[in-house]
Amino acid sequence: MEKVVVLGGGGHAKVVVDVLKSAGIYQIAGFVAREPAAIMDIPHLGDDAVLLELLNKGISNFIVAIGDNRIRKLLFEKTLSLGFKAVNAISPHAYVSPYAQIGQGVVIMAGAVIQPYTVIEDNVIINTLSGVDHDCAISSHSHIAPGTSLTGNITVEEGVFVGTGSKVIPDITVGKWSVVGAGAVVISDVPPFTKVVGIPANKIINKG
Repeated sequence: MEKVVVLGGGGHAKVVVDVLKSAGIYQIAGFVAREPAAIMDIPHLGDDAVLLELLNKGISNFIVAIGDNRIRKLLFEKTLSLGFKAVNAISPHAYVSPYAQIGQGVVIMAGAVIQPYTVIEDNVIINTLSGVDHDCAISSHSHIAPGTSLTGNITVEEGVFVGTGSKVIPDITVGKWSVVGAGAVVISDVPPFTKVVGIPANKIINKG
């Protein structure tokens, strides 16, 4: 069984470790984080400085277990550049259609559903009990939070965060690095670098 190192030591890392354990595909060598923490029986290996040492020991698989999209992107790209290979953590309690396309470094939590002809790009989180219906395109470094429902033909561009319990109707595009607030219902396209909230979802206007 190949070994994998988990990058991150917070709450999200705990769930990723649990998914890896339940899937039983990789042996978890340990986790890397700035601050020591306790994650089940998984050893804390140190901070990012130990990555090259691990690579030299033959541990070349990794997964980023950090919820923040921008930090996750930086770590993902840095670790790939060192020569590591990104692996997926897919819960055996999720459904992923054999007609879906899944990239590298993807986390799919328990109860999630990925329907046919959906494309999930690299370093994406599909969180607990979320649904991604047919013909969706989820770009790299995005995070689909727990209990979210994405209906058919939705495009989620790079780095998007779709908040807990939100819903997006068919044929919508959510622009890159945008945020959909928890519980929002999105019925029109969301421009890039925008935060929307409410039912129906509307852009937050900062009043200076």
